[in-house]
Amino acid sequence: MAILINNANEVLTLASEVKLPRRREQMSELGLKKEVSILIEGDRIAMIAPLEEIKNEFPHLVNNADVIDARGKIVMPGLVDCHTHLVHGGTREHELNIRLAGKSYMDIMNAGGGIHYTTTKTREASFDELYDKTYEHLNNFLRHGITTVEAKSGYGLDMETELKQLYVTKKIQENHQVDVVSTFMGAHAVPKEYKGNEDEFVKIIIEQMIPKVAELGLAEFNDVFCEKGVFTPAQSRLILEAGKAYGLTPKIHADEIEPYEGAELAAEVGAISAEHLLVASDEGIAAMAKAGTIAVLLPGTAFFLRAPYARGRLMVDSGVPVAISTDFNPGSSPTISLPFIQNLACMNMGMTMEEVLCATTINAAHAINRADNVGTLEKGKLADVLILDVPNYKQLQYFYGMNHTDTVIKAGKVVVKGGSLL
Repeated sequence: MAILINNANEVLTLASEVKLPRRREQMSELGLKKEVSILIEGDRIAMIAPLEEIKNEFPHLVNNADVIDARGKIVMPGLVDCHTHLVHGGTREHELNIRLAGKSYMDIMNAGGGIHYTTTKTREASFDELYDKTYEHLNNFLRHGITTVEAKSGYGLDMETELKQLYVTKKIQENHQVDVVSTFMGAHAVPKEYKGNEDEFVKIIIEQMIPKVAELGLAEFNDVFCEKGVFTPAQSRLILEAGKAYGLTPKIHADEIEPYEGAELAAEVGAISAEHLLVASDEGIAAMAKAGTIAVLLPGTAFFLRAPYARGRLMVDSGVPVAISTDFNPGSSPTISLPFIQNLACMNMGMTMEEVLCATTINAAHAINRADNVGTLEKGKLADVLILDVPNYKQLQYFYGMNHTDTVIKAGKVVVKGGSLL
């Protein structure tokens, strides 16, 4: 049955003539319309126009449509969370007091905690345990209006567990309403058993893991944690170039804790995105702007680690296309609330109300190569639609830390109503 959405106070289409990732003032273009309705047929948007025009164009569909009254509310595209570590075992709440007492993220990791702790728990977890946990996480994402999610592996750090994570991602994509995009991140950390022999682990990633992941078709992207004490820029370059040779698009965790030329490397290897960038250099930011590399900024991580925030305002003004994401993971950003991440980006990175909406829809879709299908409300695109219980979009940032999601339509089906899963 067709769906007709009527009477919304505002419809933010995010549509634009610009087909590349949005930069500078383009990030403020919300495609705001008033006094229009949205007709959905099947899993696609059929028309966005005044109701009378839709009735004239599609009289049979309108007469038989399921009508949703969005009076007093706003309508916008489903949110896209373009950087998560969705599939993992265990939790790490025991580390919070350690960090509150002054220990750093790298201190904890070097002592065997952090990523290493989660790796142990992920190795121990069964496929079904990981699947059930991930499924519930995706339900929570959906309640917050997130309809597309990227998921990285990287808590296996061996062939068996990396493949287990990726197979969970594959099955969850087949069975859950949320679309899940898969990234291989075997280079998330050097396992404890390869401490002092890091180059040997890099060789295993390049010669064994990447070819197998590509052969099985389990990932679209290849990511690496380029950080002092993890993978050097030279090692990261080798891993990313090896992935490219097998058809995996490069991404990079860059300049999160120390300036380490990660942003520069992202531009050099043609990465679709560089992520984190809390301490990216001016030179790295300029290189990304020139290359068109998307900056995926993760203010939740800075908030939770009590670290300096990425220079979002400078990046936007420098012409870097910016996306923002939760970085949902058990250690440094255990949140699925992308609306709260929008709030943080406004309050702590100098981004505007309009820019954060662009950064969590169309630019985030570009960061995972999905902009042709999601991220805007346009005729022919997938009908991923949010109805939010606020009268204008500015209240999304004004009433901070709240979930304003009333209705979620995913691929033409109502999956959340009144804030509850159907």
